[in-house]
Amino acid sequence: MALELAWYDWVGLLGTMIILAGFFLLQAGRLAGTGLIYQLINLFGAAGILVSLLGKFNLSVFLLEAAWMVVSLYGIARSYKLKQATRGL
Repeated sequence: MALELAWYDWVGLLGTMIILAGFFLLQAGRLAGTGLIYQLINLFGAAGILVSLLGKFNLSVFLLEAAWMVVSLYGIARSYKLKQATRGL
């Protein structure tokens, strides 16, 4: 029984690996949870997982990853605003 994966499955697997790598780097103290890189890792990882739903839709996964992207975008916007505020001082 061969495992046949479509392109969107590979994108989803890559998204999963990106999120897990980011979480590992956060736990290892190599990334800051409020840093832009960590937020982008979460954003793109979640987007990859959402793409994987083109093959077989799952409402629970869709809601989780959509929320993950919204929170990541919020974190990016918040970091940008804080950076702008500190420059204005």
